[in-house]
Amino acid sequence: MITPSPPAGTSDTTPPGQPEPQGKGRKVGGRQRQQLRHLLGILGPGLVTGAADDDPSRIATYSQTGAQFGYGQLWTALWMLPLVTGVQQACGRIGNVTGQGLSRNIKNKYSLRTLRFLVLLLATANVINIGADIGALGAAAELIIHIPVAVLMVSFTVLILALEIAISYRRYAKVLKWLTVSLLAYPITALLVPEPWGTILRATFVPHIQFSPAFFYVITAVIGTTITPYMFFWQTSQEVEENQGRPAKRSLRDLRTDNAIGMFFSQAVAWFIIITAATVLHTAHVTTINTAADAARALEPLVKTFPHSGEIAQGLFALGIVSLGMLAIPVMAGSTSYALSEARGKKGRAWTSSPGKARTSTGSSPRPWSSACA
Repeated sequence: MITPSPPAGTSDTTPPGQPEPQGKGRKVGGRQRQQLRHLLGILGPGLVTGAADDDPSRIATYSQTGAQFGYGQLWTALWMLPLVTGVQQACGRIGNVTGQGLSRNIKNKYSLRTLRFLVLLLATANVINIGADIGALGAAAELIIHIPVAVLMVSFTVLILALEIAISYRRYAKVLKWLTVSLLAYPITALLVPEPWGTILRATFVPHIQFSPAFFYVITAVIGTTITPYMFFWQTSQEVEENQGRPAKRSLRDLRTDNAIGMFFSQAVAWFIIITAATVLHTAHVTTINTAADAARALEPLVKTFPHSGEIAQGLFALGIVSLGMLAIPVMAGSTSYALSEARGKKGRAWTSSPGKARTSTGSSPRPWSSACA
C-alpha cells in the first residue's frame, strides 16, 4: 500500500510550539515503555546470580586486594568478565534446555558417589560462607544503626528464614531482583573520592604481575570468590523455576541478555570496590582488611572530599554490604536446598503467584521453594 504524501505547503513534522498530533507521542512513549518492560521482564536468574556473587565475603576480598596492592589487581575485574559470563551462561542453558537442576543432571550422567561428593562440598562451603556473611551483615549494620552485633546477626537470620519459608518463589524472586539496586552503592562511593582515572584505566587493561606469594594468594582468592559453585547450582535451578508457568521456555537471546547484564554489573561493582580501597586505603597505608565491615569502617576517617563525606562513604559501603548480604545468603541457602533436594531424588518445585495456588510441573506435592532443605 502506498502512503499518500502530504499536500503541498504542509509538513509531516509538528511545527515548533504546536501540540503533537493526538496519538503520535503516545505511540512512541508506549513503544519505549514496552521495550523497558520487556527488558525488566527478562532480567532474573542472571541478574540475581551476578548480584549475589558480590556477597560480603567477596566485598572483603576485593577490599583487601585494593588495600594491599592498590590498582595492581584491578585488571582482574575485566579479564574475569568473559570467564564468569561463559560459565554462568552454560549453567543457565543447562537448566533451560533440560528442565532440571545441576544436581539432577550430574546424577543422570555420573555416579551417585560423585554426586554426593560434589553436593557435600557445596553444602559445606555454603554453610561456612553463610556464617561469615551473617557475621559481616551484623558488623556492617552496627555501623549504621548502633545495635549490638549479636542482636543484629540473630535478627537478620530470623528475617531471612521467615522470608524464604513464608513467601512464594515468584514474590521472593522479585524481592531479590530489586535488592540488586544496592549494587549502585559502590560506584557512588568511589565517585565521592577524586580518582586518578588515567592510572585506573591503564591498570584495568594492562595486567600487572608481582612475583610474590602474597600477590598470588590474593589473586587466587579473587578467582575463587568470582567463579563459585553456589552460583552454578542456583542459576541452573532458577532457570528451571522461571520456565514454570510460561507458555514457552525462555529464548536463548533473553537468557544471554539477562546473564550478560548480571555478570557485567557484578564485575563492575568489583572494579569500583578495588578502586575505592586502592585510592582511599592503600594510599593511607591501610593494607590489612579482615572483613567487609572493616573496609567500611576505615573509609570514614580517610574520605575528606567535602563535609561529612567520610560518614556518607562509610554509610553507603555498609548499606551495600547489608543489602547484598540479604540477597546473597538466600541464594546460597537456596542453591544448597536445590542440590540436596535433587540429590535425594526429590523433584524441583515452583510456586505460582500465591502460596494457595501452587503449581508443580513434576506432580509432587506443592511446598515453598526453600523447604527442600528441611
